[in-house]
Amino acid sequence: MFDLGDPRFDVTSAQVHAAREQDWYVETTWGWAVLRYAEASELLRDRRFRQGNARWPEQNGIHSGLFSDWWKQTLLSLEGDDHARIRKLMVPAFKNRVIAEMRPVFQEIANSLIDEFAPRGEVEFIHEFAEPYAARIICLLLGLPDDHWPQVARWADDLGHSFSIDVGNQVPTIEAALEGLSSYVADAVAARRASPQPDLVTTLVQAGSLTDRELSVALVFLAFAGMETTRNQLGLALQTLLAHPSQWALLAADPSLGANAVEEVMRVNPTVTWVTREALEDLTFHGLDIPRGGIVQVLSHSAGTDPRAVPDPAFDITQQRPPHHGFGAGIHHCLGHFVARTDMAVALPLLARRMPDARPDGPGEWLPVSGNTGAVRFPISFTPTPLS
Repeated sequence: MFDLGDPRFDVTSAQVHAAREQDWYVETTWGWAVLRYAEASELLRDRRFRQGNARWPEQNGIHSGLFSDWWKQTLLSLEGDDHARIRKLMVPAFKNRVIAEMRPVFQEIANSLIDEFAPRGEVEFIHEFAEPYAARIICLLLGLPDDHWPQVARWADDLGHSFSIDVGNQVPTIEAALEGLSSYVADAVAARRASPQPDLVTTLVQAGSLTDRELSVALVFLAFAGMETTRNQLGLALQTLLAHPSQWALLAADPSLGANAVEEVMRVNPTVTWVTREALEDLTFHGLDIPRGGIVQVLSHSAGTDPRAVPDPAFDITQQRPPHHGFGAGIHHCLGHFVARTDMAVALPLLARRMPDARPDGPGEWLPVSGNTGAVRFPISFTPTPLS
């Protein structure tokens, strides 16, 4: 049995790969885990299951309070008509065309951040690039002042404990961040009602069918989830690419590989290491009897490196692979995936071009490789380069 709550457990380990060769699933401390690509893809789209994250606080002994109440109302936890209604209102702001038009601004932000450390030849990548880059893009998307990003990032970072396998011990930190970010968002909503702007907050305010509470929950969740996951995934991308210098060199030489590099990184080293589903009824799935309320985790790395789907699963940014599960699938497929895909596809080639001989400067500090993972600190050294 896999103990997904053990911080020493690594969902990318040889132990997981060996279990995948034995069967398509394995028992865990939180239900079952799907290990193979075909079954993972099918299960995530099976309407006999719902998004399983709604019970995450309860599974960790959190049955009431500010965090518990907010979590149950996020888009991640909602189902049925409420989920469809709120998601439909938010979709126009996340269309590919809308996000693609922001690429020049993404490039400007990335280059301005690299300019700060390029002449030094060293960078603590998370706090000097990944975090401010992700936070400033969220501020851009929501129409928040760019210089507010440090405070938004601090709240988002604390709210990131919501996805931690240690969430039960982090409730005071999470709830303090919830109070701060909710108050900040309320002020932004009031400002857009008085003076509309071409941003997501105005779009949702003018939709008119969201309550003040729904607006608050949606915007707080977007601000934290968008910042947290992009920051983490960028750190994991650098970890992966720097471990494959030839791939890093390819990316520097051909920026058009940026989009494919994002897909490959998320296939082999995703920040969301498992995607949760909950059975809506007693059912049988490929011979496994799952009772109503049963929890199933799709292990993203295991499915993405399954040799049945990817005969040569080695990391290669020039290859076209089956779609990974890093953004989920089905009706709960990540709403902001175009933002994440685009901002990382812009940043990674710029980093490769301006730090061609980049190398880790020590092991860094990393979250457990279970739940949502990523770097806490990731120092990198390289030959100093001129400003852009």
